[in-house]
Amino acid sequence: MDGISLLTITVLAVFVGFEVVSKVSSTLHTPLMSGANAIHGIILVGAIIVAGQATHPWVLAVALLAVVLATANLVGGFVVTDRMLEMFRGRKPDKPAAPTPGQGEARENTEARR
Repeated sequence: MDGISLLTITVLAVFVGFEVVSKVSSTLHTPLMSGANAIHGIILVGAIIVAGQATHPWVLAVALLAVVLATANLVGGFVVTDRMLEMFRGRKPDKPAAPTPGQGEARENTEARR
């Protein structure tokens, strides 16, 4: 394939990807992010394999850049997914009131006798 064909495919893929992702409802966003994180894990493994087998310095540099970017994308995806899941969880109940000074001593004395 020549460069123009590859550029055309890339531009079309970016456009279609943007249109598809922008139409996803917020309820489905978290499961899709989890799937995307799994895919980025595979991409990270591939980048590490390429970096390990690089023979030319420029291939090694590009492969290491791919490892860094894939790692940042993977970690960022998990952070965003965790934040989204945190929004779906309810509020945590308030902490119970601290025991009065006399109550704490009575419990300690009871536990010490056992």
